[in-house]
Amino acid sequence: MKYKIVIALLVVSLGLNLFLLGKWLLFEQWYTLTLEEEIILSEMVQKTVESEEYKRLADKENMIAIDTSLDKNKGGIFPYYFNVSVRTDKRTYLFSCNDSQCTKLENEGSTYSIYQDESPRLPFKK
Repeated sequence: MKYKIVIALLVVSLGLNLFLLGKWLLFEQWYTLTLEEEIILSEMVQKTVESEEYKRLADKENMIAIDTSLDKNKGGIFPYYFNVSVRTDKRTYLFSCNDSQCTKLENEGSTYSIYQDESPRLPFKK
């Protein structure tokens, strides 16, 4: 009886550890930031705000938020998997590095913005 309980606990523990390792290997390592990557993204935000394309957008549209993202899973190499998203009241603009040294950030395109068809979520209403 004792051996069956010990074997059952061993199988459950091994299964849980394999699940957690697989989850990290397949999903989390591609989207979780390291300390160095957080610093790089914060510097990219600063370069985005200083860029000419951002200044042109700020003149034409109402800026709402700036967000950063990391997607190592999309097949790019460093630093091309970093993105800075600038949300306006009309669209969300995507900025990324223009070369491998990331000397300048360029507007790579735009996407749908929730603020175009929905009202902003701030301030919170009770």
